[in-house]
Amino acid sequence: MTKCVAWRGNVKPNERQPPLTHAAGAARLWLGGKAENSAVATRNIEIIGYRPAMPLYTAAERARRDASPWTLVQGVLAPIQFLVFLVSLALVLRYLWTGAGEQAATISIVVKTMTLYLIMITGSIWERVVFGRWLFARPFFWEDVFSMLVLALHTAYLAALVFDLLSVRELMLLALAAYATYVVNATQFVLKLRAARLEAGRTAMAGVTEGARAAGSAA
Repeated sequence: MTKCVAWRGNVKPNERQPPLTHAAGAARLWLGGKAENSAVATRNIEIIGYRPAMPLYTAAERARRDASPWTLVQGVLAPIQFLVFLVSLALVLRYLWTGAGEQAATISIVVKTMTLYLIMITGSIWERVVFGRWLFARPFFWEDVFSMLVLALHTAYLAALVFDLLSVRELMLLALAAYATYVVNATQFVLKLRAARLEAGRTAMAGVTEGARAAGSAA
């Protein structure tokens, strides 16, 4: 997207600007080929359309997240589902490779699907408590969208199993497709968890800095 830069009253269209950073101390902006201190730059430049990144949680949402027992439930169910996935994946691959262990592989896929249903239900309750929405809350919108695909493929497996719509090998391949989407979705949530932890660290650091400034002013 093209940005216009207002430089001392004159607008220069089609001038590409690097992203602003918020590093503590002397953050630098690139202005006309010269790097100037951000304190000077802010008096001379206005980036039209610039918006700071929205935090994952507001202060109220963070408080509700930390106080909710559903947060712990999600924290327990997520690794359990991953362990069930690993066991089931090994059993499915064993069957596809050797033809042995059909029943064990089938049971493991059903257990994995039930675990997914459980974490989806409790996750929806968690989103309702924290964000006021059962699904598709702003910070987890795309994770929830992809979760629908994961849910659909797991459910398709159960339907095909119950109504005998596919051969055993086809069922196992469908399970692998469902597991592939699960891995992508799990990665999405892990990255979002990492982002939340980084944000919490920045928030804590900002609080310490403000406290130190307040103490210095009082002194």
